[in-house]
Amino acid sequence: MTVKKNKILRLILGDQLNSNHSWFKTIDETVTYVLMEIRTETDYTTHHIQKVLGIFAAMQQFGDALQKQKHNVIYIKLNGQNNFQSFDKNCDFLIIKHQFTQFEYQLPDEYRVDEHLKKFAQSLIIPTKVVDTEHFYSTRNELGILFEGKKTYLMETFYRYMRKKHNVLIVNGDKPLHGQWNFDEDNRQKLPKEHKPTLPFLFENNVSEIEKEIKIANIKTIGTVDVKNFLWPINREQSLQLLDFFVKECLPLFGTFQDAMAPNEWSLYHSRLSFSMNIKLISPQEVVNKAIEEYNLRPEEIEFNQLEGFVRQIIGWREYMRGIYWLKMPSYAALNYFEHTEKLPQWYWTGKTKMSCLKNAINQSLQFAYAHHIQRLMITGNFALLAGVNPNEVDAWYLGIYIDAFEWVEITNTRGMSQFADGGIVGSKPYVSSATYINKMSSYCSGCYYDKAKKTGDKACPFNSLYWNFYDKHETRLAKNPRIGMMYNVWRRMEPKAKADILEQAKFYLEHINDL
Repeated sequence: MTVKKNKILRLILGDQLNSNHSWFKTIDETVTYVLMEIRTETDYTTHHIQKVLGIFAAMQQFGDALQKQKHNVIYIKLNGQNNFQSFDKNCDFLIIKHQFTQFEYQLPDEYRVDEHLKKFAQSLIIPTKVVDTEHFYSTRNELGILFEGKKTYLMETFYRYMRKKHNVLIVNGDKPLHGQWNFDEDNRQKLPKEHKPTLPFLFENNVSEIEKEIKIANIKTIGTVDVKNFLWPINREQSLQLLDFFVKECLPLFGTFQDAMAPNEWSLYHSRLSFSMNIKLISPQEVVNKAIEEYNLRPEEIEFNQLEGFVRQIIGWREYMRGIYWLKMPSYAALNYFEHTEKLPQWYWTGKTKMSCLKNAINQSLQFAYAHHIQRLMITGNFALLAGVNPNEVDAWYLGIYIDAFEWVEITNTRGMSQFADGGIVGSKPYVSSATYINKMSSYCSGCYYDKAKKTGDKACPFNSLYWNFYDKHETRLAKNPRIGMMYNVWRRMEPKAKADILEQAKFYLEHINDL
């Protein structure tokens, strides 16, 4: 009697390119890995062309690297024969064709894909196995366990817990290095006029063949790209090069200017490692450890606030957003606290607006598939919230336009932090501002068509009247919020005529929003 040979099919998703995963520690001839370029993933929103190119290029490089290591690999190209354009149909076909006896996959990071693969695994008659991606500091449900029974969630509480648990910048077992947990106060400086930031480190990857395939498939995308000089890292080696550049050249001023904005300065001192991390070419642990190592090598050159600000973004914010995502999905995706229903202004897709800050932030996003957190939160997000845009529209835009946007990190930042559509699960107040903040943190206002100092009248900055209109409209929901109560005191003290003029100005701008 012959014993049937075990044959395992392992699925690798486009955001699971982790070469250090335990799967790859041994070469096993009974195991075959499959990667696939499929329409369900290109079409669930309209993506930036650089995002589709970047993920496909990284997948191809990853597949090639596995083959070079002598792993069995099936790589299904976008327009390849027998590509049925979905995970389940492709895997079904392969299981029957090659007589696989077991199916395995890694935990997906997106709820949509997680549900899809769960159902698929249940439909199979062969054994299935799911394993962790071995990437994050925290598990999916760790945040939920930490805050069990609590009415409010605080990123700061989670961040401190994570620092202690993983012994990151900790002394004497549970105390923060240099005596405090948070150095944000030191990290809010505007870029000085004459200051020239470090030029970004860019790659010159040729992705023209992949672009041809995308065109053949007629995939709808947004944004522009230089296909012969694709600037993003597409493999682990390049990601490590970018990490090395960041800690050496950018980290010494990262914290100080992490909230600063300036025209034509799209990268500043930011790491731009989020794409590499989110498709798992490098891990958050590697990134944090490398930054700490550099700080320890150059304590005279790198102040602690620079390092702590960076560590906070990764070990605090990134992991926190993921924890909220897995705790609150799928209901989180439908939250709309302010009941906003408006459409996103057309110029979000073109950058053709007279407002300098939005023009800069949107055109930069279309050109580079990237904007840093303050551009996203306090420029594009701020305006969408003041304009009463439906969070579904805002979500789709953010998810599509940024190369690092995957739902688990995008939706909690957008619907939560940026739009306050979750009513305060992620942030304790809506992040809205008038032109005052934008002028304080950027040089966008100088030379703008609109006047940053004017609330009403010809060429008054739209942010000013929309800001007060927002607070007026949502007074019943917001007046009791301790973090913004003083804004209502200011609003109530205004003369009735001044208030009426501001609201009239806002009404006019909202009615002519596509002309701003």
